[in-house]
Amino acid sequence: MRTLQERFGKITTFIFDVDGVMTDGSVNALESGEQFRTFNIRDGYAIERAVHSGYRVAVLSAGNQVGVRKRLEFLKIKDIFMGGPTEQKLHAYLGYLNREQINEAEVLYMGDDIPDFQILSRPDLLSACPADAADEIRAVCDYVSPVAGGRGAVRDLIEQVMKAQNKWLSWLTTDEPFEIKNER
Repeated sequence: MRTLQERFGKITTFIFDVDGVMTDGSVNALESGEQFRTFNIRDGYAIERAVHSGYRVAVLSAGNQVGVRKRLEFLKIKDIFMGGPTEQKLHAYLGYLNREQINEAEVLYMGDDIPDFQILSRPDLLSACPADAADEIRAVCDYVSPVAGGRGAVRDLIEQVMKAQNKWLSWLTTDEPFEIKNER
């Protein structure tokens, strides 16, 4: 049986749920009907580093809020699957792997609740969850982050993988230019 560090070393693809993983699971309902979420900026930084370092990053969520999609697009995530029925998450996941010809042993999926159970319990997948995930989810995951969802669990996971592959701070030793984005 390979160690967790060895398995982290094989990861090429991160797939994340949104609510409870990238956010703390809270929904703020406005009078207008909009339901917004709050994301952790450090999670966003880690996602940008992963994308820049050549990892595939995908999101699979039953939710379909425009603001969430815009945040994910801002982070340069290209594979965004939102709005499908909760019961169809496994089908969407398998379809993505098949279409992109991704070996499941190279995938790390992070989810937090029962709708993620069918994916997280797959034997070839490296499964992860935040510290505050549902009991049933923590029981089947290979890695339980010490950090809660929406509070840096995504950052923790990406950092663990990139450190195992000696990629986390590798950009500090290059002459990569720093780019300031004008968001007006």
